Amino acid sequence: MRPRARPQPRGASHLLRKTRLLRWAPRSLDVDHQKADWVSIHERICQLLIPIHTSLPFYSSEKERKHGTEQLLNRQKHIIDLAYSTAQKFILEGKPGKAIPAGLQALRFSIRVYGSYSVDVVPAYLVLAEACIGAGCLTQATTYLSQAQWIVLKTPDCSPAVQYKLHRDLGLLYAAKGNLEQSVHHLANDIYLASCAFGPNTIQTAGGYFHMANIFLRQNKMDIVNSLYAEVTAVWHAFLVRSVQTQEQILKLQAEASPFDEDGEAGKDHLTEAQQAEAIQALNAILDFREQAPKQQPAETAKVLHSLAMLYYLSMDLSKAQEVGVKAFDLVKQLPQQESLEAIDHLLKLINSKPFHKK
Repeated sequence: MRPRARPQPRGASHLLRKTRLLRWAPRSLDVDHQKADWVSIHERICQLLIPIHTSLPFYSSEKERKHGTEQLLNRQKHIIDLAYSTAQKFILEGKPGKAIPAGLQALRFSIRVYGSYSVDVVPAYLVLAEACIGAGCLTQATTYLSQAQWIVLKTPDCSPAVQYKLHRDLGLLYAAKGNLEQSVHHLANDIYLASCAFGPNTIQTAGGYFHMANIFLRQNKMDIVNSLYAEVTAVWHAFLVRSVQTQEQILKLQAEASPFDEDGEAGKDHLTEAQQAEAIQALNAILDFREQAPKQQPAETAKVLHSLAMLYYLSMDLSKAQEVGVKAFDLVKQLPQQESLEAIDHLLKLINSKPFHKK
């Protein structure tokens, strides 16, 4: 007589699913850390998973069945967005290990919603690759990027807006591996495809220029580094000037419509959280380069400082905005050409018109 199977305890199927997902995680990550990081994403999506894992009820009509199916699909897409944004957040905070479980959930539900070979799955592969590169798990990052690259190659009409991100991550992967020639090749493709998708002088292309400059810095090709850093600064400076002007116009309109509305959030949507983090990282790295260079270029340094002051102002980090803005103002006053002095002075007045608080 065959012995009866031992009944699984309540929640065992959930634990089995979790274990299968953890097997996807890079082997070099400590198992206890994997489990702890899993908790970080599971707490955010646990309640969303309940209706998805519950059997669909019996529908009495085709209309009800269609509505129920659409609701299920929307819930799954919401989990994809939440998991993806959580993974991005951890990467931006310098916690790539914590981003991996969130990225795995984004991948899992992207495959469930769109299919294994859909180009809509590529963003999940890319965020996982970025997390693995940051965590030093280059073999796993290579696997994820190979899968993303295969899907893109099998999609003839794949948007340049997707392709440029793939090439950027490939460039970062090869840089981490020490293959600088291949890194520059992919970053060149990144810049070209971003230019096709968004235009040549946009913040999307600036990221490719910045990473390429970092490669040439490792090769001690300072003339190229100087030129590329100047391009990155110019792109961000122009974008931030427009953003500050737009926010000021919105604030004026809000004041006219409701004089008591002073929430300080106008213009917030002009920069995403990821773009803010990218700009802060790039501009601070360029500032360090400018300030430590044997041959000083005060005009370029002042432009970086002005850009950072605008960026901190837009993100409502007013104490930093004033600190950097004053440095820019004092530096420009010492230059023969002082065209930006009025703009920096106006920015400082905008900063001082709001109560200071630290982020």
